[in-house]
Amino acid sequence: MTLASPHCAILFADVSGSTSLYEKLGDQRALAAIDRVLAELRKSIAFQSGRVIKTIGDELMAVLPSADAAMQAACDMQGRVAAIPLIENAPLAIRVGFHFGPAIEEGGDFFGDAVNTAARMAGLAKAGQIITSGPTVEALSPLLREATRDLDAMTVKGKQDEIRIFEVIWHDSPDLTTMAARDSAVRRHEPTLTLTYGAMTLALGVARQSASLGRDAANDLVIADKMASRVHARIEHRRGQFFLTDQSTNGTYVTLEGDAEIMLKREQLMLRGRGVISLGHSSAEAGAEIVTFAWS
Repeated sequence: MTLASPHCAILFADVSGSTSLYEKLGDQRALAAIDRVLAELRKSIAFQSGRVIKTIGDELMAVLPSADAAMQAACDMQGRVAAIPLIENAPLAIRVGFHFGPAIEEGGDFFGDAVNTAARMAGLAKAGQIITSGPTVEALSPLLREATRDLDAMTVKGKQDEIRIFEVIWHDSPDLTTMAARDSAVRRHEPTLTLTYGAMTLALGVARQSASLGRDAANDLVIADKMASRVHARIEHRRGQFFLTDQSTNGTYVTLEGDAEIMLKREQLMLRGRGVISLGHSSAEAGAEIVTFAWS
């Protein structure tokens, strides 16, 4: 039976860097640590009258009755996981994304716009971070809305127009203070994204705002990979952040340090930290030409 659902909040949370956790702790201990994290996440959902829809490996999907409930659950999740003691100096951290919008319930599962957008928000989050959408922020109560900050606008798969991306500020830290000052008139540090391909190095930032990647000789980085399109992808600097946009036939594969590889197909991704980019096929495949990036 399919039920049309009114607006609801869909939330995704997963354990960041679980692959390295398994390598460091071994299968049994890593699985026990992840199970402990998921147990804490379930408590956060229950306290906000939400419902866990499913867990897949180290990822949890839940539905909550309102944007406020989702945000409070997300903040509680981060606080709970941050309080878990280190295991052999291995940090436990989660990434959370949520979106408030229309969804369809069928057979105990949920589908539709809210699910797709929430999954995209979670994909944009990094360890210890909560990401949500502009429409969700608009649905928050005024007090909670004040605990968010606008990051940028980007294209989300399945939507024609760009939507704004917001971070939920769930705790105070020196990092947050520095980032919040990026839009001030006087900046102490201008971020730089360094791209490296073979002997070539390209730095993006205030002085150079964008770079194109592909097989064509007119690109800023000419990638000698037969799976790459002539004009394959573009990286742009916008308001202190760096965004990669796929424009290709075969997709762009990106691995952020500590996370699993993802494929972009006519989508955008905010680059952060360090990682690798491969055009047209996985970086793990034989013959793949690798572009590395480092944010500083």
